[in-house]
Amino acid sequence: MKTLFLVRHAKSSRDAPLLPDRDRPLNERGMRDAPKVGAQLAKRDARPDLIVSSPARRALATAEIFAGKLDYRLKDIVVEDRLYAATPDDLLAVVHELDDKVKRVMLFGHNPELTELAHRLSARIDDMPTCAVVEFAFDTRSWSNVGVQEPAKVTLHHPRES
Repeated sequence: MKTLFLVRHAKSSRDAPLLPDRDRPLNERGMRDAPKVGAQLAKRDARPDLIVSSPARRALATAEIFAGKLDYRLKDIVVEDRLYAATPDDLLAVVHELDDKVKRVMLFGHNPELTELAHRLSARIDDMPTCAVVEFAFDTRSWSNVGVQEPAKVTLHHPRES
């Protein structure tokens, strides 16, 4: 069994229009929502073996907050440039290259590509609001089968749950 969590970064600030997009921080709502969703996942024992994040400040900050709630060491977060300004195919390529020894992976990234990939994996998912997490469980031994076979289970988590 392989479990893939697609995580859209928490709400970010647009207060500094001259700030490069990659450097935009989380806003107040994002700073409230990320710990809440991370704690919801921890309660469900949805702990990853690997966290991979876009290098964008808002995505990495979301990943770090989740890591804190999920007892995942910050130094073990993998920053992957291909998760920023990506296409759904780019994201899927990252998934396909994952080590098959790893069973549970969280990818932190951006819209619209995360929603597009989530919808490709399951037609049930057509929107991922900020800080949403889609959990896909695949009955497979290899990450290369993700996107080829249907997920055995699909669960959407979001800040409004609690």
